[in-house]
Amino acid sequence: MKYDSTAISQESPVSEKLPKESPLPPAPVTLKDRIKGSPTLTTLARWLLMPANEYRPRWWVRTFWNRLKHKRGDGSVIRPTNRMDVFPYNRFEIGEKTIIEDFCTVNNAVGDVIIGNRTLIGMSNVIIGPVTLGNHILFAQNVVLSALNHNFEDVTKPIADQGFSTKPIRVDDGVWIGANAVVVPGIHIGRNAVVAAGSVVTKDVPPYTVVVGNPARPMKQYNFDTQQWEKI
Repeated sequence: MKYDSTAISQESPVSEKLPKESPLPPAPVTLKDRIKGSPTLTTLARWLLMPANEYRPRWWVRTFWNRLKHKRGDGSVIRPTNRMDVFPYNRFEIGEKTIIEDFCTVNNAVGDVIIGNRTLIGMSNVIIGPVTLGNHILFAQNVVLSALNHNFEDVTKPIADQGFSTKPIRVDDGVWIGANAVVVPGIHIGRNAVVAAGSVVTKDVPPYTVVVGNPARPMKQYNFDTQQWEKI
């Protein structure tokens, strides 16, 4: 006797025996979603967090709320002369024994700022998120990492009225960035790379590579076979 799959499927369809899946419940609406969806609540939230015509948090946010919200590793140091423009609605984290030296500006208003362990942020640096820094990183003086760009496509409007865009910056473990260097939005600097002083980094930097100039170009790379830094 031959097996008639058609007859069986017609008499007792498998689909009728399977339990019907219930629809997934809608995702819960968070307070952050409610604020973003209401112009009135957005305006109120901004007024509570920052003074009018300023782009820094109010005193009570810096002194109380941020201490409860943001994570600081054991032994980390943030010098009191720094301008810490960090807000509670985005992440700011600093790892163990990391130091942010005097006269720096750190801003997470438009994206998270995450700094790993044993990293040194030199004097007068500027870091505007979203930026993620690894461990054992060295930044010299006056280094700028800005993941923010102002839009300027519409020439009929002031650039200040056209909004902004962001592209995350990522710096891996062991990187050294020299004085007065600039890293533009969207850049990834690989492990143990070196950015020479005064360089403007407009392209990703491979691991174990030295880049120099404006725009920064690869000049040396570490050869693991010869165990030497070699010119490219």
